[in-house]
Amino acid sequence: MTSTTPFRAILAASLMAIPAGGWADEAASCATIRLSDPSWTDITATNGTASVVLAALGYKPDVKMLSVPIGYQSMKNKEIDVFLGNWMPAQNAFIEDLKSADAIEVLNKNLTGAKFTLAVPSYMAEKGVRDFADLAGHADEFGKKIYGIEPGAPANQSIAKMISDGKFGLADWELVESGEQAMLAQVAREEKAGKGIVFLAWAPHPMNEQYKIEYLSGGDEYFGPDYGGAEVYTLARKGWPELCPNAARLFTQMTFDIGMENTLMGEILAGTDPQEAARGWLKANPEKLAPWLDGVTTLDGQPGEPAVKAALGIKG
Repeated sequence: MTSTTPFRAILAASLMAIPAGGWADEAASCATIRLSDPSWTDITATNGTASVVLAALGYKPDVKMLSVPIGYQSMKNKEIDVFLGNWMPAQNAFIEDLKSADAIEVLNKNLTGAKFTLAVPSYMAEKGVRDFADLAGHADEFGKKIYGIEPGAPANQSIAKMISDGKFGLADWELVESGEQAMLAQVAREEKAGKGIVFLAWAPHPMNEQYKIEYLSGGDEYFGPDYGGAEVYTLARKGWPELCPNAARLFTQMTFDIGMENTLMGEILAGTDPQEAARGWLKANPEKLAPWLDGVTTLDGQPGEPAVKAALGIKG
């Protein structure tokens, strides 16, 4: 994986370009803010949270379900304004293309402490599968299959490259592409039966509490160090922060944490509407609003924090 240091430089430059307040009314086109969601529960949770806050400020959030490649192409085509799910360094290839086309601006690092790599059930780790290099020795138990997420996802591409490179004796293995929920349903079935399965796993995600799993070491070349340790960034299409500085300021200040996302994701996976889950979490954690809304106004220029608290029924 390539370094994210140049990426951080772009972030710093972008942050300096966002004013600290006192802007005139934003362009009429800013009233609707288009967000991309690749159907990952963590991004569904953060989009839900952003949507609740945006609506309370008078904006109309419009979340579009798009795969990662299509979402980025839509941002390049100015059909998406903001993306909260830029996992780095896993999505570096996409970002290099967008940077070359001068199509994006980096608004914020919204999450630290994330990770994303292959994992197995703990009972397979107890059998000796603790590293990528251990997989081939248990090929029959795994059916020579690695379960990924939706087609086109950067992590799937990493797995496909690993297989095509013939690494770890996996040249004749198969990548099974499906959505997040389908993959986890397969994990649940195999775990219940006590069978072997190797799959993409990540944090934040309730899977870390629902299942007893072990992340595999040895995949640094394809997923990065520290078990695919990641930082998640907020991106905007080129020119949008200058056009919509008030909304952009909100996104430069909106950060999340692993505990928050685990809680929201658990509720969403249990069937709660993402925005309803976000409202409940914000009402229980109102102190999170002040740093997000510092210097941010409603769409019509009123103080932002009181308006959001009033919409959520938070006193004080």
